[in-house]
Amino acid sequence: MRRTALAAVCLAAAATVSVTGCLPGSEAKEDAAKVPFAGLTGGEIADKAVKATTGADSLRMKGEITDETAGGTVQLDMAMNKKGDCAGTMSMGGEGQAELIKVGDTIYMKYDEAFLRAQSKDSSKEEADMVVEMLADKWTKTSATAEDSEDIASFCDLDETLSEFEDTNSDAERGKTTAFDGTPAITLNEGDGKDRYTLYVATEGKPYLLRVVSKSAKEPGELTFTDYNKPVPAEAPKGNVIDLDED
Repeated sequence: MRRTALAAVCLAAAATVSVTGCLPGSEAKEDAAKVPFAGLTGGEIADKAVKATTGADSLRMKGEITDETAGGTVQLDMAMNKKGDCAGTMSMGGEGQAELIKVGDTIYMKYDEAFLRAQSKDSSKEEADMVVEMLADKWTKTSATAEDSEDIASFCDLDETLSEFEDTNSDAERGKTTAFDGTPAITLNEGDGKDRYTLYVATEGKPYLLRVVSKSAKEPGELTFTDYNKPVPAEAPKGNVIDLDED
């Protein structure tokens, strides 16, 4: 089941970093003294948000992404840092849930029965039952340096996850001022053909990216970014853990 979990996490990472490539449009500069980011275009604000977000030591990414290659939606709630530690949950199509923790060079995962059965739809009932009996609600571990674990290890590294995030060259349009989860923000609007995207950028403190909403016909979704620079709750699970690297 490791590759199934890897696919879900990597899809979420790819969707996150690709959103910033869809920032066409333009808007005249504003110079009103009380307007957030007065004198800056939407693109310039987006650049500030990218710089602040990629400069954070840690953050929490949560949301739902639709991806055709995944055959549906990927739900994600993951905290990660630049040390490569991460902790959170993920699901595909809302069918069950998998927990993920990476500490140092070890990856821990736990799947519930619904998740395992959903990922075993192409297997026989006997095979699915065997997988459920062996893995359901049990922690497993594997080396983060193993070949099958390279992608998930890269995703847990915040620098790796947001590496392409810095390549933004945006002409996004300024939108209205608002608030997201109690934080004052400004919206930035962009379009790519019929697809539309809205970014929420904090207007107080550092201009962190707070939320991205995609209204793409093929890949709609929403991601929120919180808990900037907070410790990632990544601790090795206690008790019995199944070592998947053992022969």
